[in-house]
Amino acid sequence: MPAARLKDLVVDAGDHQALADWWCAALGYERRRPMGHPPPPPEWPVAIHHPQDAAPVIWFHSVPEPKTGKNRVHFDVWGDTEELLALGATLVRRRDREIEWDVLADPEGNEFCVFTPRRPGSLGPGGSEGR
Repeated sequence: MPAARLKDLVVDAGDHQALADWWCAALGYERRRPMGHPPPPPEWPVAIHHPQDAAPVIWFHSVPEPKTGKNRVHFDVWGDTEELLALGATLVRRRDREIEWDVLADPEGNEFCVFTPRRPGSLGPGGSEGR
């Protein structure tokens, strides 16, 4: 039996509200709102989740300091690089002979890797992950 199991992911952000909204648009997630409770104050962390709860909850937490270096942990996503760029991501590195994925950064500079879905029209692997 493992000593731990993944509960949620937490991302520190300068503007946690805007970054949560950006990742909702990118991933098709929604803000998680407690039923029967008023909306939380804007300074509180924001939780987003997959509409069918098919993936981990991601929390965005406000921090005063800016991102200063390379991520030690990052997201790998199946997706369309051009659509993510149109949403406001920036290109860090295109796939090439060395890597089979594009490296992008979200609006606050957090790097993430984008893998092309193996089946047209799907956002899943349809085969091996390639890394």
